[in-house]
Amino acid sequence: MATASDDESSPEEPPQEDTLGSFIRMQRRLAQLSLRQMAAMTAVSNAYLSQVERNLHQPSLKVMQSIADALGIPAADLLRHAGVTTPDAADSTTAASNESSPIDTERAIKTDPRLTQAQREALLSVYRNFLAEE
Repeated sequence: MATASDDESSPEEPPQEDTLGSFIRMQRRLAQLSLRQMAAMTAVSNAYLSQVERNLHQPSLKVMQSIADALGIPAADLLRHAGVTTPDAADSTTAASNESSPIDTERAIKTDPRLTQAQREALLSVYRNFLAEE
């Protein structure tokens, strides 16, 4: 069972929108995963994941790959938010991977920087409802 501390920042910590930790937290919430669930999927402790989301630790490449796999997003997106790659390099990596597989609509919605959190959640809800009707 997820606790409030799994998903909420403490009042003295204002959310930082353009950080790796905030991006991971947003993606985890969009995937409807608690910290414990993601910890089980990544083999990383939920305490460490919480610290990553609060920008207290910078994860290794191996941990970032595990997080990306658990969230169903390209590792290049995490690397871009970590400042390891440039947006152009991440876009070319994503484009190359999309050539060999169909476009992942949910991933596109989750990673589009032009959308707000509320817009992402609304689009994902509508998209999932359409798929459920088929």
